[in-house]
Amino acid sequence: VQLQASGGGLVQPGGSLRLSCAASGRTFSTLPMSWFRQAPGKEREFVAASRWGGMTHYAGSVKGRFTISRDNGKNTVYLQMNSLNPEDAAVYYCAASESRLIVSSLPNPAMYDYWGQGTQVTVSS
Repeated sequence: VQLQASGGGLVQPGGSLRLSCAASGRTFSTLPMSWFRQAPGKEREFVAASRWGGMTHYAGSVKGRFTISRDNGKNTVYLQMNSLNPEDAAVYYCAASESRLIVSSLPNPAMYDYWGQGTQVTVSS
């Protein structure tokens, strides 16, 4: 199983980016796929998750600005990021789990079985 993340880059404060994560080798249509991020010197933190039935979950810091979505036909999950600010700058990782995680488990990186390589998001004027 491989996850390929893409879409990162440099954006000005207030700008937008859309990240993509394409999965291959396994269909994740009924399993959770999530985004995490890690800034220099900080721990990896949960950003957003997409579970079965269209359920989505967000970290408080991104709620209302970020939107996670998935295209099961393409085995791809997206992260639309709007109103970006410098605190959002980090390496963003997509992750997938073989288990139907409960909500309380979603933010725990240890609950995920597969990780993408990360894509850098820089927010600067």
